[in-house]
Amino acid sequence: MFVRAQTNGSRTYLLIVDNQWVDGKVKQRVLHRLGRLDELLTSGQLDSLLQSLGRFSEKLAVLGTHARGESITTHSSKIGPTLIFQRIWQACTIDKVLTGSFKGRRFEFSIERAIFLTVLHRLFAPSSDRAAEKWKDEYSIEGTDNLDLHHLYRAMAWLGEVLPKD
Repeated sequence: MFVRAQTNGSRTYLLIVDNQWVDGKVKQRVLHRLGRLDELLTSGQLDSLLQSLGRFSEKLAVLGTHARGESITTHSSKIGPTLIFQRIWQACTIDKVLTGSFKGRRFEFSIERAIFLTVLHRLFAPSSDRAAEKWKDEYSIEGTDNLDLHHLYRAMAWLGEVLPKD
């Protein structure tokens, strides 16, 4: 479907047209006659129609915003390492082992997610817990949005506790 101009004598008309295959040939079918181009332009109806149609198009919304000099903030997240390592984490039941290990303890955050984040960070960008807390913003890691640096420190402290002899 597209818009086509048709000239009859000295007048140009705008048409909404659709192509169809009929007997092995392309035939154009006029869906709607918008009117004379000169009248549509002088009355401003063409601009208002385009503006109205543009609100249904994400691409035009972005281009229009850019043309007006407005900035559009976008954010993309990396998902590859998380997808792969999350499957390994669950297949090895590490999440269940950890959850079982801290039963009876009351953490106000998901310690399993904090440990998952720090392990993932150390695998892909080895450095400190402080760096892991900033590194997570570039990745889509389920359950880590509300984790702060002190949560990572507490999780690592819990991992470092001496186990009881039993």
